[in-house]
Amino acid sequence: MSGWNELLKNKNFFLLWLGQIVSQFGDRLNQMALIALVYKRTGGSAFELAKIMSLTVVPSFLISPFAGAYVDRWNRKFTMVATDVIRAGLVLLIPLAMRNSSPLVLYVLIFLVFSASCFFVPSKFSIIPDIVPREKLLMANSLTNVTMMIAAVLGVGIGGTLIEMVGPRTGFMLDSLTFLFSALLISSLTVKVSVISPAENVSSPLPPRSVFFDIREGIHYVLSHPYLRLIFLTIFILMSAAGGVYIVGIVFIQRIFGSATRDLGILSVFLGGGFFLGALLYGRFGARVSKVRVIFISMISGGVLLGLFAVALKVYADLRLAAGLSLLTGLSLVPVFISGNTLVHEVIKAKMRGRIFSSLGIVMNLGFLISMFVASKVSEMIEPMWVILIIGVLFMGFGIYGLSNFKARR
Repeated sequence: MSGWNELLKNKNFFLLWLGQIVSQFGDRLNQMALIALVYKRTGGSAFELAKIMSLTVVPSFLISPFAGAYVDRWNRKFTMVATDVIRAGLVLLIPLAMRNSSPLVLYVLIFLVFSASCFFVPSKFSIIPDIVPREKLLMANSLTNVTMMIAAVLGVGIGGTLIEMVGPRTGFMLDSLTFLFSALLISSLTVKVSVISPAENVSSPLPPRSVFFDIREGIHYVLSHPYLRLIFLTIFILMSAAGGVYIVGIVFIQRIFGSATRDLGILSVFLGGGFFLGALLYGRFGARVSKVRVIFISMISGGVLLGLFAVALKVYADLRLAAGLSLLTGLSLVPVFISGNTLVHEVIKAKMRGRIFSSLGIVMNLGFLISMFVASKVSEMIEPMWVILIIGVLFMGFGIYGLSNFKARR
């Protein structure tokens, strides 16, 4: 554990890491509050849940291309602080909007919150190589994913019970406070971040580069790099599976156990616990294995566990069994994200990080959004169990194909 201790002694990384634990805890409360609202109004409709959750995804397509270009031009620390403060104010308005009989204001606020997040996420991932040495990138990305998993364990687990007890308004207000706390910690960073100039060369007679030029440059860079193409395709498939399982899985668990968020929260704790353990183990020992090979092996095992989860719960609805399978699924899948982020950090130029991570976010959300709606409609025609099982088989098939055909190099 000496490597972890050494990394956490890095003040800048520790402040960033701690701030994200708190703010993402609040995000999970937000998520559970939205799920509770849909369940209360519709009785657990997968399609209605997909509609409101789409508001958290659509901003990626409209905002992220421009956000990534500006993140590469702006000071990333300032961008994160400003974005956190803006999100805190917007989330604080949601409880007020809930009093309005029309849901339009609520939908607009949700859209704006996640539009602001389009600037924060690429800034966060782009700043990591500026605050940790190259040899610590794998471990830093592991701890960054641990941050997300701790948030899942605490936010979803505690939030599922809390929201049922006190209602969604409390979740939104707590989420606002966590954004402010994150902004306070990030404002204490002392890192010097390099940003690009709108002009390629200040002494050149050519006019300044436009944002659209930066966007095109980022797209060309992704398409011309084999590792980036692999990462983008893998993440697209992974998030497509996640989108389908997210919507259909929620309804599946609600029907199996008969609660809106309580059992969902418990299973999320174990899924997050698996993510946590997987991130720790992979961060500690993952440097010994090809990252590409790890990605495909993780997808194979994740697909097997998804299918087993669906079939086993349909046959024997036991919470302990579901919890164990959730733990193993999380442990199996988290290396995909860690390997992907680390490969991106290793192969891209510093001046393009914002655009690449924004583009990655678009690909993730595109896969998530498409499969979310497709799976929700399919689940109205066939049992949710079969939808989850099909996703698991497709997931496993891609992993086998990739492992057989892609030459694994470090």
